[in-house]
This record gives sequence, structure tokens and C-alpha cells, in this order.
Amino acid sequence: QVQLVESGGGLVQPGGSLRLSCAASGFTFSSYAMSWYRQVPGKERELVATITSAGGRINYADSVKGRFTISRDNAKNTVYLQMNSLRPEDTAVYYCNAFSMGDGRINEYWGQGTQVTVSS
Repeated sequence: QVQLVESGGGLVQPGGSLRLSCAASGFTFSSYAMSWYRQVPGKERELVATITSAGGRINYADSVKGRFTISRDNAKNTVYLQMNSLRPEDTAVYYCNAFSMGDGRINEYWGQGTQVTVSS
């Protein structure tokens, strides 16, 4: 059974930091690109950051560059999102995503999400 379980969300003041974790199970984690998305009610889900399967390539949304860092530990089947200098506009539900494509097949999994609220 595939599972992506996010943790680490919460309430933080502007300028503060949080680290999100996503623990994966039920699939070959090291073969999947991992991403973090976020969504605000009434808006489309937004890609925040992506890291390739071996960690060799990383991309960020312009809105988080220089503030957020994505990383992964393939030995622990876990992906992280370190979020620094948080702003009220970072408030959203953050989702973990796993994606692979090969042999004509696309496999994609989502976590349930974790709420991040940035407010004084």
C-alpha cells in the first residue's frame, strides 16, 4: 500500500522557519522524483519545489527561491522542505508528490497534506 505521510506543519510567525517531512512507503522511493506543492482554498495547486530521484537536479518556484530548500534521504524514504523567512503568503496546505515515468507508464502519488499558517 502506497503511503505519503507529511508532517511538520503548524503555525509560525512571519520570518520564522518550519521543516516539513514526507515519509514514503509502498513503492521504490529512490526511483521517483519528489515534489512539494501547496494550495490555498479557491486557487489551483502550485508547484513549490522538485528534486529528482538521485537528488541531482532541483527546481523551485520563483516565489520561494532563496528561502526554501528541498532535500531527500533515499535511505530513509523521506523528502524534506526547509522553509525559512516565512511570509503570510506562504500560508497553504502543503502536499508531497511522488512521480515516475517509464516504460510508457506514469505513476504518481499524493500525500494528504499538512497545513502551514504564517501569521502574527
